[in-house]
Amino acid sequence: MRKRPLLFKNLTVKISKIETYSLLIPDFDSDACSSAQDNFVIKIFADNGLYGIGETDTNPWGVKAIIDSPGTHAMGRGFADILIGKDPRNVEGLWNEMNEKTMMTSRRGLGVCAIGAIDMALWDLCGKIYQQPVWKLLGGSKKEFITPYASLLPDGHTLKEYSDSLIKKTMKAKELGFKAAKLEICIKGPYSHNNLQIEDDKEFANMVKLCRKAVGNKMVLMADVAYAWPDWKTALSALNMVENEDLFFIETPLPIEDLKGSSKLAQHSKTRIATGEMLQTRFECFETIEKGGVDVIQPDVGRVGGLTEAKRVCDYAEDNGILVVPHCWKSAIGIAASAHLSATTNMCPYIEFLPTELAESQLRKDLVSKELDVIDGQIPLPQQPGLGIEINDDKLKEYGA
Repeated sequence: MRKRPLLFKNLTVKISKIETYSLLIPDFDSDACSSAQDNFVIKIFADNGLYGIGETDTNPWGVKAIIDSPGTHAMGRGFADILIGKDPRNVEGLWNEMNEKTMMTSRRGLGVCAIGAIDMALWDLCGKIYQQPVWKLLGGSKKEFITPYASLLPDGHTLKEYSDSLIKKTMKAKELGFKAAKLEICIKGPYSHNNLQIEDDKEFANMVKLCRKAVGNKMVLMADVAYAWPDWKTALSALNMVENEDLFFIETPLPIEDLKGSSKLAQHSKTRIATGEMLQTRFECFETIEKGGVDVIQPDVGRVGGLTEAKRVCDYAEDNGILVVPHCWKSAIGIAASAHLSATTNMCPYIEFLPTELAESQLRKDLVSKELDVIDGQIPLPQQPGLGIEINDDKLKEYGA
């Protein structure tokens, strides 16, 4: 991580308590492809009464169990054992300690997500202790505002319903003032929405063209197909059908492990290739950049290992001329973390943003009582301490599961 300023070194403060919450909306749909239906939230308290908030995008009960579990030996310490009594301002040091002392549970998977949520909460807490926004603690800002793109998940159980819903939401995003939007066109493959399996890629191309026609050429559009295509040649054939529609990127076109295919696709496609939402730790991101030939890396702050690790990914991407567009499909907590991360690098043109006006999940709408403002399609550089958001404690109880 780049060098950042140290402030108020003579203060004495210790972590005193950790609270974890697994959340679920009551009317969740197990056939849906939206993880915004549930959430994991953590509060980390300091002995001065302040607390920080974090979240991560994974199974909330699994990560809660890992964080709440005690440790039994040197390679499997409990998170509370590591954190309680420590100085929360030593975020990078605590990240390294958690990574080392929970080796048997946290090399990958839920354990990394646990570290991600904890790290996010620690940065929020640090900002509140220092009365500084997180971006300033991460090294300072390189921009005056952050540009979110509206992430659009259509409704519908038929191709026509799905297409009509996507067009309608794209137009609504433009009406709301967003300057960019991502089209979730997940109609085939292992993670298709609502069990759709539309094999003809002409339908993918048709949706892109209809959405482009609906909003015109000035709005930035990108598309997510959720690992739909089995190989790079199939993906290239589909992308060639939309090469005149000016997509900013295509997200997760291939299986995540197919780095060789990703590299081939990036070499031949006129559309930028983006991936990274499922990657954990900087090392998986580095490997994907080096071997996968991607144009855009998409770390999810809570899933990659927190802001500490995400900033390391940003620094590496900047050194290698790769764009960073953080993934975020949870609440305003993660959106705020992405915004502060984005502020620290010139290589992050957009962050993912699920608008409350277009979200199906009531949890996305209710969980945070105060979130970052979007004004004329942009998020002004946050000035509030920490992440700049406030949790709705009543909703933590209401959606507790």
